[in-house]
Amino acid sequence: MKNQARDLSFADDFIFAMLVENVVEYDVEDAVVVNLGPLPMITGDEHPAVVPAWKSTQLKGGRIKSAERAAILRVKNAVNLGGCMFRGWDWLGNRIKSFPRDTPLFISPQDEIGTVTTDPYVFTNERRAAEAPQTFRLKLNLWWSPGDTDCFIHNEHRFLETHTQIHGSGRMQKFRERAASTIYEDVVMPVGYSHDPFCRVTGENQWTYPWHRYYADTDSVWLAIELHP
Repeated sequence: MKNQARDLSFADDFIFAMLVENVVEYDVEDAVVVNLGPLPMITGDEHPAVVPAWKSTQLKGGRIKSAERAAILRVKNAVNLGGCMFRGWDWLGNRIKSFPRDTPLFISPQDEIGTVTTDPYVFTNERRAAEAPQTFRLKLNLWWSPGDTDCFIHNEHRFLETHTQIHGSGRMQKFRERAASTIYEDVVMPVGYSHDPFCRVTGENQWTYPWHRYYADTDSVWLAIELHP
């Protein structure tokens, strides 16, 4: 059945967040649209355009012509958006004991939306054609931080990930060491942008990440897309 839609678990009075599957001719008034799959998403009408796998765009009175699965998100009320911790979001320090107590970084409830089959080397852009596809559990959650927040340099993940900017502006940054002074790449994240994955595949269900962080230039909401083996 086409255009099967449901709210994502972090949708609320402040954030519109919907999952649509088997997407065909689906109109979007004003939102960031994320392609949650390994096949291209087609947008537009008279002049169709391609949104590649795991990438995104911002539609304003636009249309998704076809997609396997898409997330549609926008902040519909920015006033008091930072009160997310009173709406079920968790401060990251409650989960990581070493997390700096003065860092205001909050995570929404996570939504496991199903499975996806892809070659991890294709996901990380290390090869073009799938040679060893495998099935992953696909999970989504949002993050929120106020402006000028250092969201913690780290390199530990047991999953493949990428991110999409939903509100405000920030940066995904890479470092040679766990120190801000060792930065060597700075990826600007405007609304509607999804960065290329930072990880590299090193074995079966094994991948490495550089030291990296998200940095919030302004009050920001961004989406984390996680592929768990």
